[in-house]
Amino acid sequence: MFEGISSHRFLKPVKGINSRNIMLFLAILGPGIITANVDNDAGGITTYSLAAANYGYSILWMMIPTTIALVVVQEMCARMGAITGKGLSDLIRESFGVKVTFYVMIALLLTNMGNSISEFAGIAASLEIFGISKYLSVPVCALLVWLLIVKGSYKTVEKVFLVACLVYIAYPVAAFMAGPKWDVVLKASVTPVFKSDSAYLMTLIGIVGTTIAPWMQFYQQSAVVEKGITAEQYNFSRIDVIFGCIMAIVVAFFMMVACASTIHLHGLKIETAADAALALKPLVGNYASSLFAFGLFNASLFGACILPLSTAFYICEGMGWESGVDKDFEQAPQFFWLFTIIIVISAVLILIPNAPLMTIMFISQVVNGAVLPFVLFFMIMLINDRKLMGDYVNGPVFNIIAWMTVIIMILLTIVMTIDMAVPGLTKRLLSF
Repeated sequence: MFEGISSHRFLKPVKGINSRNIMLFLAILGPGIITANVDNDAGGITTYSLAAANYGYSILWMMIPTTIALVVVQEMCARMGAITGKGLSDLIRESFGVKVTFYVMIALLLTNMGNSISEFAGIAASLEIFGISKYLSVPVCALLVWLLIVKGSYKTVEKVFLVACLVYIAYPVAAFMAGPKWDVVLKASVTPVFKSDSAYLMTLIGIVGTTIAPWMQFYQQSAVVEKGITAEQYNFSRIDVIFGCIMAIVVAFFMMVACASTIHLHGLKIETAADAALALKPLVGNYASSLFAFGLFNASLFGACILPLSTAFYICEGMGWESGVDKDFEQAPQFFWLFTIIIVISAVLILIPNAPLMTIMFISQVVNGAVLPFVLFFMIMLINDRKLMGDYVNGPVFNIIAWMTVIIMILLTIVMTIDMAVPGLTKRLLSF
């Protein structure tokens, strides 16, 4: 699907399917699939569910341009990791200085704290559907997450994450059980719909922000570096990235179809992904509802591992500290202490009565969308630096898509902000 989208001479198609190529691909498999799929986390499921519940099939068209942008952005990260052997934070610090890196790290830390909190909110909400109190589920899951990362090796952690990716099959199953009219779904998927109100614009930003979240670029590149992928193996890594991105979008698409076909159709109002799971029960049946809830738990637990881990990765890289799952507290104290502190704070906040969890979850996705252009700006500058990348710089098509993503996200954020400050102004201006 995406072959030829880049003009790189160095990215030649893998010739021939033989046992050696298959084994090499399986050895490299991981960073692309894990990074893309973990983005269908608690915040992502909430954003997709709310979008489809509020706007029905009319929001589905967003998934095609988002897929293209996601593939381009994640491919750029993986390529930089394979060619330079350095994480994105490392490259930003070396090219733009410590001061710029510090401000970027602060913005990303605050954003990711909101994302990490949303993961534990998803754990609590999903298991409460099955009758398990958050005062039991959250501490136990926080401990399991901590033990997996702190005591496990990178290979063990990666295998656990890959298995977790398989559970996302729950959402396509739930969508088919909802019985949508597939001809209507397909037509809506290729028919753009534009609305000028701030709520719709915020939803669009939230969808892009949760699909192409800033943490993903940092984690993807760090994972490629830690796995030791080089330019010679990159063709296989590229397949991993493209397959992972498409898989993640397909899951999100079916998630939205399930909610649009039931919750939106019946005019029901929901506030969380857990509400979506409960709303499916009388409309579709217990099995679909349980599948949706179980998928939410899996995604939340998955995200509770990755979000704090990615935060620890990019802050340590940005500050020049040791990092890596294969190290220990003695070798990388800042890395593991950061991971531990984020886990503890996120879990404790969830246990506070009446905490505004829904607000935290949705706003964190919108903030992701607002921060994304700044991260992409640094990425585009770095990947087009021939001193850094040599012949591995972007082709013209990749640059056009990347810059369009930056410009569109900035414009959407500005318009949304203006419309929130002066309600209805955007609609009045467009009416002239």
